[in-house]
Amino acid sequence: MSEHSLTAARTLLASHPIIDGHNDLPYALRELVNYDLDAYDIGQRQSRTHTDLVRLAEGGVGAQFWSVFVPAGWAGERAVTATFEQIDVVHQMAARYPDRMVLARTEADVRRAWREGKLASLMGAEGGHSIDSSLPVLRAMCSLGVKYLTLTHNDNVPWADSATDEPVLGGLNDFGREVVRELNRLRMLVDLSHVSPDTMRDALAVTSAPVVFSHSSARAVCDHVRNVPDDVLGTLAGNGGVCMVTFVPYFVSEDCRAYADEVTAQMLERGENVRDWQARMAAIARYADSGKPRPAATVAQVADHVEHVREVAGLAHVGLGGDYDGCDQLPVGLEDVAGYPALIAELLDRRWSEAELAALTGENVLRVLADAG
Repeated sequence: MSEHSLTAARTLLASHPIIDGHNDLPYALRELVNYDLDAYDIGQRQSRTHTDLVRLAEGGVGAQFWSVFVPAGWAGERAVTATFEQIDVVHQMAARYPDRMVLARTEADVRRAWREGKLASLMGAEGGHSIDSSLPVLRAMCSLGVKYLTLTHNDNVPWADSATDEPVLGGLNDFGREVVRELNRLRMLVDLSHVSPDTMRDALAVTSAPVVFSHSSARAVCDHVRNVPDDVLGTLAGNGGVCMVTFVPYFVSEDCRAYADEVTAQMLERGENVRDWQARMAAIARYADSGKPRPAATVAQVADHVEHVREVAGLAHVGLGGDYDGCDQLPVGLEDVAGYPALIAELLDRRWSEAELAALTGENVLRVLADAG
């Protein structure tokens, strides 16, 4: 891409900021400094995470869904407690930088933050295990500002099948459908990233509000189980929802997906849990160190996913969810949150108009927030 396209992209993002669907900085803060924001000042440029407030501004990010994530292997009280700790650190972040970021839940909150020149901070709970099959826990999370619930993470929950686990229910059971209805009632978003295609279909049949895929790409472009099949993408026009294309290389590139499959095979040989996120990160590093260099994904490949979702679901149903600080490798040119202009420049080179890019960067998600209430 040319320097001219990058300049044009930055100019466009100044008027039409990115709303990103998924960022795991809260969990990174847990791992790095046990939530000590004095020890890791996100108000300054940092090197141990993909994210800080300086680079978010450079990337044109105007609203961020922070993932309040705990590993899928955690269960019961441990998962619930750790999720509330994640919620707490997002509140701490907003309180620490009141001139630069503000908590948000609604479309009006996001637009108000932008008028004030602040980053709108929203939250999404990544994985139904975090509610321990309890609607009162879900309601408590909602009361603290959590705006979406991802129905599963890498493992099944008792009421919903995950994309990366063996199917048990064939989608949702009765309690899973109750969770979807309660999310609708609470005006929280149903997030269908990580869930099996049958869970996607069941949730779409139950929900009375638009859904989101907070960080998923197109399965027809890269055949990874975490991506969204075309028949599901095709229902988004009727539902009103948005698929927020992610940057995770093995969801973006077939070469990267094949490499991940090789890592999975090695993990199985070693008797490791292939759905354990931390174990997988260690296995990838071990495989790379063994002399098997990792292939790289590209900005152009991410753009291919964006264009495919647009083609199948419609322009009104595509967004962006990078999954920064949730993976250890990103496409060349999108290595941290400052990289968004590179993707917008690629789409400008593909003749996307300002109005089309505004829909992608934020207006589609703002519509979903408005429809959810």
